[in-house]
Amino acid sequence: MIDKSGRSLAEAVAVIPSGATVLVGGFGDIGVPLELVAALAERDVRDLTIVSNNAGTGERGLALLFKHRRVSRVIASFPSQAGADHFFAAYEEGKLDVELVPQGTLAERLRAGGAGLAGFFTPTGYGTELTRGKETREIDGRGYVYEKALTADFALVKAAKADRFGNLRYRLASRNFNPLMAMAARHTIAQVGEIVPAGGIDPDDVHTPGVFVNQIVEVAQ
Repeated sequence: MIDKSGRSLAEAVAVIPSGATVLVGGFGDIGVPLELVAALAERDVRDLTIVSNNAGTGERGLALLFKHRRVSRVIASFPSQAGADHFFAAYEEGKLDVELVPQGTLAERLRAGGAGLAGFFTPTGYGTELTRGKETREIDGRGYVYEKALTADFALVKAAKADRFGNLRYRLASRNFNPLMAMAARHTIAQVGEIVPAGGIDPDDVHTPGVFVNQIVEVAQ
């Protein structure tokens, strides 16, 4: 089997070109691969589409991508939170296209993408501005809107532990968007706190199978 462990953060993100769509796991700062995102922000890439629950705060993680104007489009549920100054600045300059997606819908679009489905009908957002122009249907007397599945070129995720084959185990609330995003991307890069030998993760504790992971990089947590 392939050893998926990498030597550096910079090498791991070097495969991401300008114009790519990148899924970034986490909720707030919990489960966000901060060091991977920072390494991506240091590269001379442009016009990225970022899919994440939020848009980062302060001077780290996702906020750096907006600070250095790496992003031209963002798909998120809560981008406009307190402290997201770099996101606000890029948006106010007119350099950022924003698609707002309800949090549950975002998660389900990713799950559908990872499962190979075209999409699904949901009552969330029916009749609101967020779903204007989308296909709608009435089922058993209730209105539903069609949401397309969401896939991407790359995913950046964070896990507590991995073996060299890419099997991942998350810690507590870090198991949020990360497993879904790992499945929905064509190339998944995982930042992990510890790389253990093969068999070091009990099969019942594998949250993301290595088949969905292309590269792992160990980062002290």
